[in-house]
Amino acid sequence: MSALPERTDALVIGGGVIGTSIACHLAEAGVGTVLLERGTLGSGASGATAGVVRTYFPGDPHTGSLAVRSMAAYHAFTERTGTPLGLNRVGFLVVFTEKHQVEEFRRTQAAQQAAGVNVELVTADEAVWLNPLLSERGVLAAAWAPEAYACDPAAIVRGYAAAAQDAGAILRTETAVTGIDPHGQVHTTTGSIRAETIVCAAGPWSRTVASMADVDLPVTTYPVELLLTDAPDAPLTTLPMTLHASSGLRIRAWKDRLLVGMGRPAPDESRQAWLQRLSHQLSTTYPALDGIRLHRGWSGAFDGSPNGTAFIGRHPSRPFLYGAGFSGQGLCQAPAAGEIIRDLLANK
Repeated sequence: MSALPERTDALVIGGGVIGTSIACHLAEAGVGTVLLERGTLGSGASGATAGVVRTYFPGDPHTGSLAVRSMAAYHAFTERTGTPLGLNRVGFLVVFTEKHQVEEFRRTQAAQQAAGVNVELVTADEAVWLNPLLSERGVLAAAWAPEAYACDPAAIVRGYAAAAQDAGAILRTETAVTGIDPHGQVHTTTGSIRAETIVCAAGPWSRTVASMADVDLPVTTYPVELLLTDAPDAPLTTLPMTLHASSGLRIRAWKDRLLVGMGRPAPDESRQAWLQRLSHQLSTTYPALDGIRLHRGWSGAFDGSPNGTAFIGRHPSRPFLYGAGFSGQGLCQAPAAGEIIRDLLANK
């Protein structure tokens, strides 16, 4: 690995989907760009997702608008970068079991549609037709958003990284940031570099990186674990990604098995108790899966914001920009985040 250059116009810290998207958009706009990643590209939050990009986010049309913008970019991704994403439409089903959830959907549907999100309310019968593993018992209705696709998150990172390098960006892995001086000198484990502008896209480490520059970025870090079931008896070829709104239980087909997640253990809850709670919810929501074995899938850490809406912006008085706090939905917003940071830097 060659030494870091002495200076750069923009220094992007973080090499996941957000950081590589930002580096690509900046480099293609003619901005001298260096990206630093503490591990390997895509080894942070980007490698711990369920691998689905979607446009519908219940109660959050702002995130939906960024996801709609990003989805258009993903459909053009292969042509732009030469990297296939393997997009496979699966759809996104949100199951409502309480009356207030249905009422909330009806209140916010117009705002979702105004943001470009294609989502509709379907009956319990229609929900079971879309996901035959569901039990109609207790289901009042569901939200159905067809624009959701299984994809390869690593391919997004590879495609953006390759396009960034083709446009002149320099990418350095295994290079952790250890300090940031007030005048823009950034110190790393492999040397120092002067940056005219710093862009923080460090995922779970974003708050730590921002604090080095005396910037308060209220991002929290929390663990996430996804599990895999044994292969169920029912075929999974057309199963949508499904969210049980009351419990947060999510499932999606993963080859011949199911990928399952349900938040994380409560602060005073053991992992074993959480697994028992998850298993009970799984069998209640999907009786056909009662007693099915759960296995470790993969785990990681996400960066969250107080309200679940990402921070994408710039510091008001210094050349410090950020894209962080995506709360596990960075895949769905990465193209839009790169475009926004590019435009913010152009209008400095």
